Amino acid sequence: MFYINQINAAGTIAVDDTILIKGTPATAGSKMLENFKPLFSAEAVERLEKAGYSIAGKTNVGEFGLDLLGETSAYGAATADGKLIGAGAALVAEGKIKAALSVDLNGAPRRAAAVSGVDFIKPTYGTVSRYGVIAAACSGEQIGVTAADAEGVKEILTVIAGHDSKDGTSLPDEKYEYSTDADVSAMKIAVAKELYDAADAAVKAKIDSFADALKAKGAKVEFVELGIIAQAQTAWQILMAAETTNNLSRFDGVKYGYRTADYKNIDELYVKSRSEAMGFLTKATIIYGSDVLAKAKYEKCYDKSLRIRRVVCDRMKAVYAEYDAVLAPACSKAEYAPYDTADAFEKVFAESLFTAIPSITGMPAMVTGGVQLMADSFKESVLLSIAKSVEV
Repeated sequence: MFYINQINAAGTIAVDDTILIKGTPATAGSKMLENFKPLFSAEAVERLEKAGYSIAGKTNVGEFGLDLLGETSAYGAATADGKLIGAGAALVAEGKIKAALSVDLNGAPRRAAAVSGVDFIKPTYGTVSRYGVIAAACSGEQIGVTAADAEGVKEILTVIAGHDSKDGTSLPDEKYEYSTDADVSAMKIAVAKELYDAADAAVKAKIDSFADALKAKGAKVEFVELGIIAQAQTAWQILMAAETTNNLSRFDGVKYGYRTADYKNIDELYVKSRSEAMGFLTKATIIYGSDVLAKAKYEKCYDKSLRIRRVVCDRMKAVYAEYDAVLAPACSKAEYAPYDTADAFEKVFAESLFTAIPSITGMPAMVTGGVQLMADSFKESVLLSIAKSVEV
């Protein structure tokens, strides 16, 4: 299943089901929100519509965006040829839409773009308004753009980026201009050795091919050990789980969303509503988040993860002082088979190794040609230019 709700068969932009469209059900892939219809649209959606783009519909997404490729959706996973795919990326790959908006919370849109062979950019945190997003992990989630190529990504990102007074995390610049024409021949690109070594042979081959293409353009490419990847992975999973626990606490069966049919008191209403309406991965994330926020663990888990975030940012700033971008896998493998979602917590943690650095730092990342590019804050044009240079 690709569309949860198809709005306009002639539409050019798809929007994932964690992004609000006025009057259209928004479930975030969860039974908990099966009857929720928002009274307003997300700022990014309104900007697209004002610019003349039409919305094709809402696409399937994993429950609250926590999983690998949408496999935990209450509506079932999107698959093709027996493999998991991301709905928005698949529609772009098939040429059925011009572009898709997706919330990158834990790297799912990046993985989706990688397995479908299209482009996706997660821009610098705060450059695209989060107003109208069903929030889970507020300090890392960011609306990004999937398109067939770098020019398509640039076109849509230019429309939706810019300050929004309704979003407290929005950065002050009214507009952002992006380019695909930076001189790649003058660039130095670092290949993240730890991530390269952790990927399978098919993914390594894509990295090698991409690196060779950059060298042919005159860029300097060399392997570098970042040294903070495992720390970034663990810290982001702790922060993400803690923030998700807080944000999802409002879904309790009282004011809106799913309510159990059989309860005797308020405590039973809370427990049964959440137990019946939420999937395994969401429950596991909430339990883990509650644990790291507990008084006995707060300082050594949550507070320490906040400090690790700063260490990771400082390390990446040092890398970007020497290199224009980092080349790395977006995921460990080129395709994913459906699996028992009771194993989702461990699988998602393992795959977050490849996506955690942009998530925890708020720095931009782009997937193109099945590989991931990362750069310093506000360097989207570097990523877009590198992608275009290889696509040409």
